[in-house]
Amino acid sequence: MAGHSKFSNIKHRKEKNDSAKARVFTRLGRELTMAVKHGGGGDPASNIKLKDVIAKAKSENMSTDSIERCIKKAAGEGEQINYEAATYEGYGPAGVAVIVKVLTDNKTRSAANVRHAFTKGGGNMGTPGCVSFMFNEVGQIMVETNCGMGEEDLMMLTADAGADDFITQDGGFEIITHPDNFSAVREAIEAANIPMISAEVTMLPQTYATLTTPEELKQMNKMIDILDEDDDVQDFYHNWEQ
Repeated sequence: MAGHSKFSNIKHRKEKNDSAKARVFTRLGRELTMAVKHGGGGDPASNIKLKDVIAKAKSENMSTDSIERCIKKAAGEGEQINYEAATYEGYGPAGVAVIVKVLTDNKTRSAANVRHAFTKGGGNMGTPGCVSFMFNEVGQIMVETNCGMGEEDLMMLTADAGADDFITQDGGFEIITHPDNFSAVREAIEAANIPMISAEVTMLPQTYATLTTPEELKQMNKMIDILDEDDDVQDFYHNWEQ
């Protein structure tokens, strides 16, 4: 999932069990498919969107062979599945704002499943735009402290490439970019042979909400679990301050 930027959250995500990792790879496969079909073909040299998704897949430890199979399949080799993108918005317990993005071959099924997650989580699905104004779409790159480059040099490198912000956190650095500059900043970091623990365009909340009762916490975690286990859900964002 994506949400409030915490290195511990990212590391926890990467330490999921095999079934959870399989769901991550399924979602990445769909992203690769969409990037090939709508970004300009199967050559990452001429398809920046595909290049970004490949970098994201590698940061999630998806194998090169698996990435290449997805690209070939999307380019016309093998059985074709047509995915459509959809975004749903609504509220969790105590008014927590939630955005859910899906890639699906059946929008009716996806809408019903997402509505179920909101209901089970003590919230309700709203109309398009009801909470998206509370988030900023940004490029977000996370680099560990022991990346092989000092903080000031890395800050200068990313600023020169077009980064908007550089935040020092416990365990590493968070680089924030405008979505249009994300690829250039990511490529600059990659060219300097600096490993990235995550690199993606995401939605960051402008303000955060708190949950105070055990029931609210139970409901929010229930919603997260249901969304996390749904293969159609590519990502979801919330403003719960964990």
